[in-house]
Amino acid sequence: MSKTRRREIPRFKTPIIETHCHLDYLDDTALAATIEQCAAVGIARIVTIAVSPDNLERVLELTRADPLVWGTQGIHPHEAEHFDASVEQAIRRQAQHERIVAIGEIGLDYYYDHADRGRQRAAFERQLQIAIDMDLPVVIHTREADQDTRAILQNFASRLARRGVIHSFTSSPALAEFCLGEGFMLGFNGIATFNRADNVREIIATTPLERIVLETDSPYLTPVPYRGKPNAPHYLPFVAERVAQVKQLDPEVMLEQIYRNSIELFFGDLD
Repeated sequence: MSKTRRREIPRFKTPIIETHCHLDYLDDTALAATIEQCAAVGIARIVTIAVSPDNLERVLELTRADPLVWGTQGIHPHEAEHFDASVEQAIRRQAQHERIVAIGEIGLDYYYDHADRGRQRAAFERQLQIAIDMDLPVVIHTREADQDTRAILQNFASRLARRGVIHSFTSSPALAEFCLGEGFMLGFNGIATFNRADNVREIIATTPLERIVLETDSPYLTPVPYRGKPNAPHYLPFVAERVAQVKQLDPEVMLEQIYRNSIELFFGDLD
């Protein structure tokens, strides 16, 4: 019996910005192919995300590799116990580069608890302060940590002139309402295509279009119909297609606004 042929990647007229992926997990050959595939499906820019002391420099290098690629600097909550004064200095120094557009991925993860929760909170707060000092937006990861995420953001949000995004949003409607009320955007990815992700689709349905950005979080969270394969930024149109269905919008109209959202969030008036 022959295997079912997977559907081709949708191609829209409106460009899309990939706001969250991890290009440093690819080797150089795969990276070149990925960038070529992204251009072929209308991905206009790619933001690759820092997560640990070990990949801060690599992310910066990737931003120099191709005009499509931009980056962030920051330490993921899994790595919070490695956050110290020298790491903070490195983030501050490298975040001055013109192709670094945010501080992230920062936040809290109480699902895996790979780092002490107190250390997670401390690293999160220090990096929010870096973003304030450097006038950069933040890329926030939060999982099973709604209460503490809200408490910390209540203390910092008003001083984050450029706010930021809660990426891969899977948290409660209450946290979504709070974050939207504070001026943050919500990032949605391949989870929106999963059969059992009604909770995420409900958040998408109620989130104002002006507050949505799209991402893959690749190589994780591959969207249907390629779930089970490693994810890549060029699968982002599948996410766009599903979000448009949930929002009951024409995809091109929706993508025009989401493109503006992504520019506003990360690039200011660069366009």
